[in-house]
Amino acid sequence: MSNQKTVKIPSTVTVKKFAEILDLPVTSVITELMKSGIMATINEEIDLDTATIIAADLGYSVEEDLEIGSDETITLERLLEICSKEQESDKKLDERAPIVTILGHVDHGKTTLLDTIRKAQVADDEHGGITQHITAYQVKKKGKQITFIDTPGHEAFASMRERGVSIADIAILVVAADDGVRPQTKEVITYLKEKNIPTIVAINKIDKPEANAARVKQELAENDLLIEEWGGTIMANEVSAKSKLGITELLESILLLSEVEDFTADKNRDGLAVVLESHKDPQKGPVATALVKTGTLKVGQDVTVGQTYGRIRRMEDFMGRSMEKATPSTPVTVYGLSDTAQTNDIIQVADAKRNARLKSQEAAERLSGSKRNVKSVNDNLDIPRYNIIIKSDVHGSVEAIEQLLGDIPQGKVMVNYVDTGVGNVTESDVKHAESTGATVYGFNVEVNAVAKRLAGDDTEIKTYKVIYELVEDIKQKMIDLLPEEIERTDIGKLEVLALFRTERDRMIVGGKVTSGKAVEKHAKIDVYRGEGESARKIGTGDLAELQHNKVAIDEVKKGKECGIVFAGDTKIKEGDMFHIYTEIIKPRSLS
Repeated sequence: MSNQKTVKIPSTVTVKKFAEILDLPVTSVITELMKSGIMATINEEIDLDTATIIAADLGYSVEEDLEIGSDETITLERLLEICSKEQESDKKLDERAPIVTILGHVDHGKTTLLDTIRKAQVADDEHGGITQHITAYQVKKKGKQITFIDTPGHEAFASMRERGVSIADIAILVVAADDGVRPQTKEVITYLKEKNIPTIVAINKIDKPEANAARVKQELAENDLLIEEWGGTIMANEVSAKSKLGITELLESILLLSEVEDFTADKNRDGLAVVLESHKDPQKGPVATALVKTGTLKVGQDVTVGQTYGRIRRMEDFMGRSMEKATPSTPVTVYGLSDTAQTNDIIQVADAKRNARLKSQEAAERLSGSKRNVKSVNDNLDIPRYNIIIKSDVHGSVEAIEQLLGDIPQGKVMVNYVDTGVGNVTESDVKHAESTGATVYGFNVEVNAVAKRLAGDDTEIKTYKVIYELVEDIKQKMIDLLPEEIERTDIGKLEVLALFRTERDRMIVGGKVTSGKAVEKHAKIDVYRGEGESARKIGTGDLAELQHNKVAIDEVKKGKECGIVFAGDTKIKEGDMFHIYTEIIKPRSLS
């Protein structure tokens, strides 16, 4: 076994490539696969486990190749797998800053805590007091860096929050001392347990008169989160973000946990970074905020990012300062991409050849018009569609809007996304809206002057600063597309016995209630002439007034006689039958 040659195999490999790595004829590898009951052609892929077994049978030992193939597009899951394998390898790695995310219920002071740590007032700038984007920054404590990722706290941003957890090393769970564990707190605890992320609890607002830290600890224990004080393993710090109490101790807890977990990465390999947010700057073009997970990104490198590409022209740290390289755990702003990246895309170093190929594909898509992606949440063509174009400041907001709209019932009216994108509303958006009958919705973006002029009164453009107001507007527009639903209630029948007065648009008649009752309030009348099956409807009117012995009354029951003021242009005769009923317009609902 000691004489076995060791080969490096990626997580998936074609049979042809596998044979090349083993330096064996393809037929030999296919034969060995067949012996193991695996029928695979030369161009089919096999996984690492299969390759390891076959290689062992052929006299080789296998190591997973963590290098990235020139044509491999890395996903977030693949990146996290690479980082995990890197940690498990025998390779000497470099210490890196812990990546920390702060999670908690919407009003438990998460953003204020982040503000206190970084000494910036983001909360004051957030519309509605809710953090609506992901940001990342670093602080220094005892000479060591700590990287923070700020994830939105409201339930609308569940997918964004989960993304923040997935790339973090440590989670700070914020629980307000005066409010305790809330449903969203329980949701976060579930995330943390599922992903097995080291956690520190920050019991916030400890300086409030109604604060009860003991109750919070009890509720945490009831949700299987046992703090050290109660014999568990979870560190807890009592803090006040507003009064800056306990912040130093919280940072020290982070460093202590980081030392125990020993976070490392290989800074000597090509950089791999996760896109947290992206937007289009009017002057600087596409901008991506990313977090380097492993390796080093450098200015001047050719990179691919999901379906886009570019060359890093400039990088800035979280303070906006220019930097030439970004090492693991560093948040960085990247300039030089050809288009806005998608959230969760991976920035990876690529050769110029691959970039040229992506550039030609993009040109072909642009010529064919296939770049615009029309998508809807429902393919039922028989129901009304509300066509919309969404333009947002960052991709994360588009995600959140789509998530919220996805919660609206779509069985009666459906949302049809004509287009979604990042950046200000432009004339091309207006032209697209005109051709599709769409309404343009902008979130945290401007409408350029040309687009405003082009839209005029024909194309509706609506902009919002609070995401829920935008979603509520779309929901109301969907409701407005529903047809009115009128509910009829039959009340009674009356036989016309006498005609007292005839005017141009009303008649006063006398009659007898033969079934049900006659009522004045909101009642309508269908007039029928003839008997039995030959009776036919000859007109409709309103019951304007009901009288008994010339006294106005509200109701006449079966068997009683009364006078009726009939409002309508139908000429009534003795013997006609009045079918009396009421109608109400039911409130329109999407559910």
